[in-house]
Amino acid sequence: MRVEIWSDIACPWCYVGKARFEKALAAFPHRDRVEVVHRSFELDPGRAKDDVQPVVTMLTRKYGMSREQALAGEDHLGAQAAAEGLDYRTRGRDHGSTFDMHRLLHLAREHGRQERLLDLLYRANFAEERSVFNDDDRLVELAVAAGLDADAARAVLADPDAYAAEVRADEREAAQLGATGVPFFVLDRAYGVSGAQPVEVFAQALAQAWGERSPLRPAGPQDAEACGPDGCAVPRH
Repeated sequence: MRVEIWSDIACPWCYVGKARFEKALAAFPHRDRVEVVHRSFELDPGRAKDDVQPVVTMLTRKYGMSREQALAGEDHLGAQAAAEGLDYRTRGRDHGSTFDMHRLLHLAREHGRQERLLDLLYRANFAEERSVFNDDDRLVELAVAAGLDADAARAVLADPDAYAAEVRADEREAAQLGATGVPFFVLDRAYGVSGAQPVEVFAQALAQAWGERSPLRPAGPQDAEACGPDGCAVPRH
């Protein structure tokens, strides 16, 4: 069975949702026969590479939050991440274009290192002090840590067309499948799961999808926290 996950490195609910899904997968009796493929989805596809700003500033400008609401949302996300055993810096993070990261993830997939690089990118963005945006040296370091060749990674970053078509194809396919936000999980092209659902919902979806072949249809509730064009779902206080 194949599970495809559309996500963005800048999406905190993707970070949390991946951890929840992996807990469900670890307990799934047929986990050794499940292939997980990560697909590209940019929350901010029009953002220039050098347009980097603090997360809180982005939230206040793009989504009309007050600074207090933005900070409260980050605190809430930090608590959700901690509940899954994830580190999360609620203050001082940056936001920027993730296009180059997605291009590197396609390179990593060709070499069987996609999962490792995605984990490193998530941790670097959400838990570590040094920004991952508009810093090719940082991205090369992470690619090497994931097991990729440094020269190959630099070559991709130096060529804006490298894997660009693959990223755009993933994004078009997400739209065709009805994804309006991420994370978005597609199980064996039979079931779709939207948002960072609880572990038990992912477990139910895996059980439902196992061995079935049918048109894509929802599995579990469709109202879990996710990130989309209107922002990431966090309570406003």
